Amino acid sequence: MTTRLPENLVREIETVSKTEHLDKSEVMRRLLADSLERWRIERALELYKKGVYSFGQAVRFSHVSPWRFTDLMREYKINLSLEKEDIEMEFKSAGW
Repeated sequence: MTTRLPENLVREIETVSKTEHLDKSEVMRRLLADSLERWRIERALELYKKGVYSFGQAVRFSHVSPWRFTDLMREYKINLSLEKEDIEMEFKSAGW
């Protein structure tokens, strides 16, 4: 896969590369992985809040544990809308 980047981004990547003692490809992989993780989490939170995803679906989509997801919900001020029995079932369906 190849892509063209604006010069300002190339300079920033080179700065990170030098500072962290990593080659530019590794910097790009790490930045991309971090960005995709953040996108998955934010998208899962958004879809849960809208009622499109259940708690278990959102946990699976986000690739985080149910405990981490509930922490993120608290951070983003999203209420958990489940009864205790529903929570237990959702955790089991998420594989926990």
